[in-house]
Amino acid sequence: MPDVRSICAIGLRGQMGLNGVLPWEGDPRAPFVEDVARFFDITRGHVLVAGAKTIEAIPEFARGDRTLFVTDRTMDPRDVLARFPDRVVYVGGGPVAWGAYAPYIRHWDINRLPYDGPADRWFDPAWLLAGGAVL
Repeated sequence: MPDVRSICAIGLRGQMGLNGVLPWEGDPRAPFVEDVARFFDITRGHVLVAGAKTIEAIPEFARGDRTLFVTDRTMDPRDVLARFPDRVVYVGGGPVAWGAYAPYIRHWDINRLPYDGPADRWFDPAWLLAGGAVL
């Protein structure tokens, strides 16, 4: 069974997305740049399961040192996770992925960033309570 984890960044009020991207996308300030570097460092050598848009956004330099797997709404999380026994699997890519995989995630790595602007996607604390599924 894989060790299923999640890694995400949220704004001060739980903001996660705006118009299909991170609300702070491209912000050159240190906390935001450091968060991106941290994401690539933590997921290095592991599996990243995410939607197509997130996987497409992974830059070329980071594609060779992690296993990337595109998931979608039609896939059963149990079937996807069964492909990676004895691996660390990070679930990324936003509310749809986290909503589907939350019951399997045993560790949430949440980085709070100093963003307090608009959003149309929010972190759902219920995801943290959905754990306990058995593969």
